[in-house]
Amino acid sequence: MKILLLNGSPRSNGNTAAALGEMEKIFAAEGMDTECIQVGNQAIRGCIACGKCAGTGRCVFDDLVNETAPKFEACDGLVVGSPVYYASANATLVAFLTRLFYSTQFDKRMKVGACVTAARRGGLSSTFDELNKFFTISGMPVASSQYWNSVHGRAAGEALQDAEGMQTMRTLARNMAFLVKSIALGRQQYGLPEQEAPQRTNFIR
Repeated sequence: MKILLLNGSPRSNGNTAAALGEMEKIFAAEGMDTECIQVGNQAIRGCIACGKCAGTGRCVFDDLVNETAPKFEACDGLVVGSPVYYASANATLVAFLTRLFYSTQFDKRMKVGACVTAARRGGLSSTFDELNKFFTISGMPVASSQYWNSVHGRAAGEALQDAEGMQTMRTLARNMAFLVKSIALGRQQYGLPEQEAPQRTNFIR
């Protein structure tokens, strides 16, 4: 089983990385393979709504988004980590996720999603809410922990001093591993839930 982690921080060794690293230790102990992709320091432009991906199955901008797409399709769980900027996720990460989720047409249902946020003080809950929406619109179950998935720290490495935050990361990873394994068993015995044809309702009609 494979867990894909996305580091949305521009700093590859900052507090977001510390949180993700704590989770990776647990995933390894649970017998799961992991890969962490550094997103936050890349030049990622936003979606321009050109619609080309509907025909090609890939984004018109051939960058890290298209490189990550097959890894996303192959993984059983996705962890997205971000620092907090003005009570929001890193804009580079949001642009990346918007294009990744929109341009990929494979079935994302029952891939387990989790997000992790890091900040000196505030804005964690709003960022947590923002990132979870990528999962819930895609039919992805969201893993939970003992608290909202966040760590506190300003300078690199300070999050490691946040004992409760690090415990929250470990609990999240254990819960996510359990959910991934349980879904795999359920898929074997019951398959995926029945899916209805989409109903697209415009509010102006």
